[in-house]
Amino acid sequence: MASLSATSLSFKAPSTRSTRISQVLRKASTFQSISFGRFQSSKSLRLQISCAAKPETVQKVSDIVKEQLALSADTALTSESKFSALGADSLDTVEIVMALEEKFNISVEEADAQNITTIQEAADLIEDLVQKKPAA
Repeated sequence: MASLSATSLSFKAPSTRSTRISQVLRKASTFQSISFGRFQSSKSLRLQISCAAKPETVQKVSDIVKEQLALSADTALTSESKFSALGADSLDTVEIVMALEEKFNISVEEADAQNITTIQEAADLIEDLVQKKPAA
């Protein structure tokens, strides 16, 4: 199993394949997950890498979600908090996305908006859109 945080990568794999996996990681530029086929040991290996948004972006998204869903200030939210688990319906989710667009001065495509289910997914999308935004 492999995991990636903002600053580290941990990896456990059969030693005979570690060179090949390193080569794949060097060649990959952007991806959400990579699945490797079966090794000779007949154990499958799945490597998932995701880029985490900055903590301040996650906090801003959390604050907007609390405001849009009228949650109390002491409601604990994590980056993995799902909008639906917080009581949001599809209209609430649209309103959350609209508030995020206004706060970060971005435009979220409908297809992207429909894929946002957690605070982390929203924060990751925001940072991606902000980076792609042309300089004013």
